[in-house]
Amino acid sequence: MKKPLLVLLSILILPMSLFGQSEVYEVSKGDIHFHSNAPQELIKAASAYLSGIVDVKNRTFFFKISIASFIGFNSPLQKEHFNENYLESDVFPFATFSGKIIEEIDLSKNGAYDIRAKGKMTIHGVEEQRLIKCHLLCKNGVISVQSDFTVLLADHNIKIPRIVSDKLSPEINVSVNAVLIKKT
Repeated sequence: MKKPLLVLLSILILPMSLFGQSEVYEVSKGDIHFHSNAPQELIKAASAYLSGIVDVKNRTFFFKISIASFIGFNSPLQKEHFNENYLESDVFPFATFSGKIIEEIDLSKNGAYDIRAKGKMTIHGVEEQRLIKCHLLCKNGVISVQSDFTVLLADHNIKIPRIVSDKLSPEINVSVNAVLIKKT
């Protein structure tokens, strides 16, 4: 798992350092919240351990989150089932999203932008092509990102046992907030 991650980061960062033309921003603060709203149970969890980079000149990005870092479940047993039975965080420790910003905008200029991020989202070891809408606020060299989207468990080979099908929604609502600053 570490080797593909290092290769991806090298692909994103090496061209930046060779040509000196890119402006790289990194997450200084970021969090992801999710909730499953099933008929018999509402499950909520969050993590403040989002990391990532955005190359504003090339409009490329890479974000990752540790699956085991999510907290706030209804019970310790629920968190244990999340990590061991559903997302198997020992085997698949990270969720990632990498790709390109579609719109040709200058993120180094102050302004509010609605953009689409197109790329590969990997959860539970399964890669899925995604197009995710994001709202960006760029102000004085700081980029704030906000996005809401859904993840279908079936798209990432996450199975819901029949016995808990009324307690876990097959569609998970996700909210991401991040503040990015220019990497020095």
